[in-house]
Amino acid sequence: MRIPRVYDNQPLKEGTEICLGDFAAQHLGRVLRMQIGDSLILFNGQGGEYTAVITSVTKKQLSVRVGQFQNAVADSALMIHLGQGLSRGERMDYAVQKATELGVQQLTPLFTERSEVRLKADRLHKRTQHWQQVAVSASEQSLRCTVPEIQSAEPLKDWISQVPGDLKLVLDPRSPHPLSSFEAPESVALLIGPEGGLSDDEVKLARGQGFLPISLGPRILRTETAPVVALSLLQYLWGDI
Repeated sequence: MRIPRVYDNQPLKEGTEICLGDFAAQHLGRVLRMQIGDSLILFNGQGGEYTAVITSVTKKQLSVRVGQFQNAVADSALMIHLGQGLSRGERMDYAVQKATELGVQQLTPLFTERSEVRLKADRLHKRTQHWQQVAVSASEQSLRCTVPEIQSAEPLKDWISQVPGDLKLVLDPRSPHPLSSFEAPESVALLIGPEGGLSDDEVKLARGQGFLPISLGPRILRTETAPVVALSLLQYLWGDI
């Protein structure tokens, strides 16, 4: 069995013993049924990772001894903040998962004119926590040593007015401009709409805030497919693919 990689945001230091967080402990103990003496890899999002060995397993907690620190593959030098129009259920989960695998540093869910998702404050908080855990799991699986920050959902007009980026892009299938027509940036803000896409007024509003329209080709992509294609191209042109 492949040695599990586990994210835990507490400080890690060689030779120390720690109790893992509830989610990690439950996954290792109840799902994977790991036992005392089993090995794993730990990372806390601060860069690099640690070997570790389980020292105690109970129904409520799991303890490990932190072993040797080891450098791991660095994140892409291209900083990407994805503004993703809110979509239903698994589509949003998929977008968060794949954006994490493709190296996004930040992701903000956006309320747009055509978003079909309407969440009250308590429900929105739970969904944000869920999406953050999706990002954690994707980071564990993809060998990332950092975890993207999933920010609280906000209206599109608020996000586009304050998000930083050397290059700001909005997907627009009518645009004649491909990604390859731009010079290499150090940071990108990427805006993608929900099911049904962005409205004409939203694209116009984004352009007024410095977002440049780009096309990903002649075919219309689903809201969960568009970030996979766009992020792959960004990393190929200016990142680490």
